[in-house]
Amino acid sequence: MSEEGWFDELLYDGVTHKGYTQSFKIDKVLFREKTDFQGLIIFETPYFGKVLALDGIIQTTEKDEFCYHEMQAHVPILAHGNAKRVLIIGGGDGGVLREVLRHATVEKAVMVEIDRMVVDLCREYMPTLSDGAFDDPRAQLVIADGLKYVAGTDDRFDVIIVDSTDPVGPGEALFTAEFYGNCKRCLTDGGVVVTQNGVTFFQPEEVTGTCCRLKPIFADAGFYVTVVPTYVGGFMTLGWGTDDTTLRDVPQEVLADRFAGSGLMTRYYTPDVHRAAFALPAFIIAEIAED
Repeated sequence: MSEEGWFDELLYDGVTHKGYTQSFKIDKVLFREKTDFQGLIIFETPYFGKVLALDGIIQTTEKDEFCYHEMQAHVPILAHGNAKRVLIIGGGDGGVLREVLRHATVEKAVMVEIDRMVVDLCREYMPTLSDGAFDDPRAQLVIADGLKYVAGTDDRFDVIIVDSTDPVGPGEALFTAEFYGNCKRCLTDGGVVVTQNGVTFFQPEEVTGTCCRLKPIFADAGFYVTVVPTYVGGFMTLGWGTDDTTLRDVPQEVLADRFAGSGLMTRYYTPDVHRAAFALPAFIIAEIAED
């Protein structure tokens, strides 16, 4: 915080050195402490509701979390069409887990989070994010290093969602070729992995780095986009890796049927948005082409 009552996010100034910050007025600090892995703060704001930040970087807010969590979960699950087992790496706030378990076809969702305090504090102070998902009998919470988990587990999954922080601190290992290779090892035939890859306008190195690591591993490696207001800078890219080259191009009418059959009530995701999300702006295409 630069001054009492305001939180200045450090991502584009202190971390990526772009000389740019965004600030949030703090109505009340609910919790602030250094965990075993990172600095954690949860605070209330007048517009975005409760906000979670780790190591000075905004992770999620009550106001706009759906823009991110819906697109991370519903795009791969509805593209797959028969996802029964889902693995989530990270995502301690529980938002992705919540959206995954809204699919009645999902029989098991394993969430691997390195920092138990993130889970516990979000359940206590931001319970609407998980909305009871941790109590769902289909959910299994594993407190462990995601890199080590995918390297050692014998389980296989139809969809893997990497809901990581940016590649600093404990999230750095989740952007490596080793990690992506082990994610593929954990996929069933025709499975798909999606990853968090930052806002390309400010963080082009994330999309280029992930692209060069995914391409040698998957027959179809690419990206789709979403827009999250508090992830400032325009489109956020979500990585996509699968050996089933048909999943990216599921016809709109098929997606519409699957969506209607799911009974989902969404605020961001629609079948039309799903299809359009794979149409990348030219500047993102250029970053990938330079890889």
